[in-house]
Amino acid sequence: MAVFILKKDMKRVVITGMGIYSCIGKNLSEVKESLYNGTSGIVFDEERISFGYRSSLTGKVEEPDLKNLLSRRERISMGEEASYAYVATLEALEYAKIDAAFLAKNEVGILYGNDSTAKSVIESVDKIREKKDTTLVGSGAIFKAMNSTVTMNLSTIFKLTGVNFTISAACASGSHAIGMAYQLIKSGLQDCIICGGVQEINKWAMGSFDGLGVFATQIEDPTKASRPFDKDRNGLVPSGGAATLVVESYESAVKRGAPIIAEILGYGFSSNGEHISTPNVDGPSIAMRKALEQAAIDPKDIDYVNAHATSTPVGDANEAKAIFEVFGENGPYVSATKSMTGHECWMAGASEVIYSLLMMQHSFIAPTINLENPDEDASKLNLVNKTLDKKIDVFLSNSFGFGGTNSALIIKKMP
Repeated sequence: MAVFILKKDMKRVVITGMGIYSCIGKNLSEVKESLYNGTSGIVFDEERISFGYRSSLTGKVEEPDLKNLLSRRERISMGEEASYAYVATLEALEYAKIDAAFLAKNEVGILYGNDSTAKSVIESVDKIREKKDTTLVGSGAIFKAMNSTVTMNLSTIFKLTGVNFTISAACASGSHAIGMAYQLIKSGLQDCIICGGVQEINKWAMGSFDGLGVFATQIEDPTKASRPFDKDRNGLVPSGGAATLVVESYESAVKRGAPIIAEILGYGFSSNGEHISTPNVDGPSIAMRKALEQAAIDPKDIDYVNAHATSTPVGDANEAKAIFEVFGENGPYVSATKSMTGHECWMAGASEVIYSLLMMQHSFIAPTINLENPDEDASKLNLVNKTLDKKIDVFLSNSFGFGGTNSALIIKKMP
């Protein structure tokens, strides 16, 4: 017999942990300082030019050394993405006061956003080509190369017994992972889910992006390259890392005395249904309105919008139109943290929620750095280009991706 959960029985969903491994910091403390100071994590990578790239700009993210944290057997199936996600998840679990004993006794799930494993696939194929023997590729190769590498590795390492799958939705992957965790917990199907987003940041992963001509070029200072909403922008800058959130029911958090950071109020989504790579206005507008409707709040109650704004002319302009369409004149403060981080792709939807949570915790709005001459559409928004000391009670975070996928999350500070 089917069981239908009425709206009045829906659970409240809260965030109790977060962890970050980013080009602007390897932990929450470092990232908070970078956000407040408007510090860029963008550098030149000359190896990309010799490899055939037109742009050598990238966010710099070091691969963590896990030798003292995991056994060789555990590490052998982990590629770049999984190592980033593991470090971010350690910090998130510690923040949430979740240890191995809790994980062993409770059904905790994992949903993680990821949409490529280029480096691991290429390394395996190159070895087979060289040796002409598939048995020499190594027992961990298949688990590194699968798109679900993060969820399969972390669920095994942390011995998770709840929901376990990967969300692949281009640059909205991390946001949709949080949104799906929210829906599962809200409906009572799970009590606690580890969720987030990850992005590899090697030359193999970004070559096809560079080939599309979407990356910023001809910039003398790499820290000036990512320029969301600015008239002089000429493309995005690729970046990566990992961001993890611990999301659980309010009842679960209270029962175990967990630190409650914020409450997820709404998750809106849509598909543009048009061009595979060119964004439009209607799709993002629908996602934001759906999030507002589910959150049951008025647009004027949103204090801050973390814009998707990747620093591309069409994408930024259409998002600015969508934000103005939804919020109108005298709308919320808006900034684009990608001006500092570059575009963290599959990770961005999760990392930008953490960036916004850090702002909320410390009562400031991080600036859109390099915003010197806003374009016509951006000029209609309440843009922040210098750090603003301001209390944030409710924020909305936008994430959009190839294929026209859109996600919007609304999150409220807990008193």
